Amino acid sequence: MLSVLVVSAEVPRLRGLSREDLLEFHDASGSVQRAATTNEWEQRRAEALAGFLSVTGPLPGQAQRCPLHMKIEEEVDCGNYFRRLISYESSPDGRVPAYLCIPKAALAGHSAPAVLCLHPTENVIGHQVVVGLGGKPHRQYAAELAERGYVTLSPSYPLLAKYQPDLKGLGFSSGTMKAIWDNIRGLDLLETLPFVNKHVGFAAIGHSLGGHNSIFTAVLDGRLKVVISSCGFDSVLDYYGGNLKGWVQERYMPKMADYLGRPQDVPFDYYELIAALAPRRVFINAPLKDANFKWDSVDRVAAAAWPVFALHGVESNLIIRHPNCEHDFPDQERMEAYQVIESVLRQH
Repeated sequence: MLSVLVVSAEVPRLRGLSREDLLEFHDASGSVQRAATTNEWEQRRAEALAGFLSVTGPLPGQAQRCPLHMKIEEEVDCGNYFRRLISYESSPDGRVPAYLCIPKAALAGHSAPAVLCLHPTENVIGHQVVVGLGGKPHRQYAAELAERGYVTLSPSYPLLAKYQPDLKGLGFSSGTMKAIWDNIRGLDLLETLPFVNKHVGFAAIGHSLGGHNSIFTAVLDGRLKVVISSCGFDSVLDYYGGNLKGWVQERYMPKMADYLGRPQDVPFDYYELIAALAPRRVFINAPLKDANFKWDSVDRVAAAAWPVFALHGVESNLIIRHPNCEHDFPDQERMEAYQVIESVLRQH
């Protein structure tokens, strides 16, 4: 376990609540109380998710849960698994390209657990990087997990590479929410596949863009029982010194423009989002030399979230690693992440 960092400067409150004491919550009268039970914490969690959705736009309702109409565009034999390029309809008129890797043993009748593999920012080959078809090294986690006997689904992220959906036309106000919805519908798809063991739940893994995409999806979908985030976040107060400009893009969160110059007023932060993953197993890779997301900010977030995990009786379920490298997902940390997935999805 890492040591808890002592912060000398006062951290701005978040919607009138402490960022660092996440057991604070608003009761029905609006007064600040301190949670002593998980039910009381759920009131803080619900308020935090409402703050998040106020920036991303709302989660679509049942009307958007149209038939998936999966199509197989291509199949490649990769040795002990097949890699299929597929597409599915996540909402009416909105088809999502994805890779589906299926171990041959699963097709032979031995159903396998499934992992949602979310790719980093890659504007040339997109989701191909996670199935080992190019790009930077150490990002091929979908292929490596398929080799280990998992079904993996790797959707493309909206407005990157060849996936260019009309977000406004489809009813989305942010690429972040479109990605979340595509991922949720991807889990719906996995539940329909006879070779997937859906009874143990699912895992999500991602690096960088995929790292926070995994967190965002998991806080809104409890079917994800284990979350792996590599180089995926720091506090909005610390992100490039509080400069939120990088988030103000259609493919991310355009509404962040409302908070330029005042990150303390953003109605959500990763302090709450990480805590909102409790009691699930969470593995975070935060390299010491990452220029995108600060490792010490991750430590402050984790220090605040641990009491919430402890409230659920699972303090050890939040795991932080700090490899001595730049913005990367090294072999040692990836292999440990796979072991964490193994410990959850193959425990039965």
